Amino acid sequence: MEIFWRTIAYYNSATWILQIVVILIGIVLTALLIKKPRPWVKMGMKLYMIGLYSWISIVYYYIYCEERSYNGVMAMFWGVMAIIWVWDAITGYTTFERTHKYDVLSYVLLAMPFIYPMVSLARGLSFPEMTSPVMPCSVVVFTIGLLLLFAYKVNMFLVLFLCHWSLIGLSKTYFFQIPEDFLLASATIPGLYLFFREYFLNNLHADTKPKAKYINWLLITVCVGLAVLLTTTMFLELVPKN
Repeated sequence: MEIFWRTIAYYNSATWILQIVVILIGIVLTALLIKKPRPWVKMGMKLYMIGLYSWISIVYYYIYCEERSYNGVMAMFWGVMAIIWVWDAITGYTTFERTHKYDVLSYVLLAMPFIYPMVSLARGLSFPEMTSPVMPCSVVVFTIGLLLLFAYKVNMFLVLFLCHWSLIGLSKTYFFQIPEDFLLASATIPGLYLFFREYFLNNLHADTKPKAKYINWLLITVCVGLAVLLTTTMFLELVPKN
């Protein structure tokens, strides 16, 4: 745990100016995508996501988290997601078209990266040994919010990777004492359900096996199971340790 927080402090103290630049670019592109979703803006956002995921892979994990024993695996994981965004930019698969179904939840998730450091400060941490908006879990929450806002057609392969990462984040809340990541896990459960519900119920034919209504109940069951897991982990985190 000491190594974990030490690498975060090393990362924040060395890159805070660049993180501000990354954040400002993300805010501008997100605002343009919402207000004026022109083709060049959509491509700009995909290029931004490629750069953002590559940043997490190379700068965060490979360089500043070198001290962690698992940094190579995590760098590779995020590198694969960056490649998925490259493929998406080439094929144009994710269309960034609004559905307006999940706007409230989407805006909450988009604000989460800024809530992360506020939670760190509220529980007594201080810069640089605290969470920041340009860290893996913050980026995942931002991506889920962005994709839900433009949920007409999204890359489900990327969604699977994001959900997998969220479960990894859930384990970190206990082992590394990061209650901030409960925000990530809590956001993943409704996000997981909504993404897969859209895909299975709206994009597949009515004669699927199992039938659509059973798929819906299966998704609900999985999400309830994840919610129970989240609640159990929160309880273990709150129980005083000897």
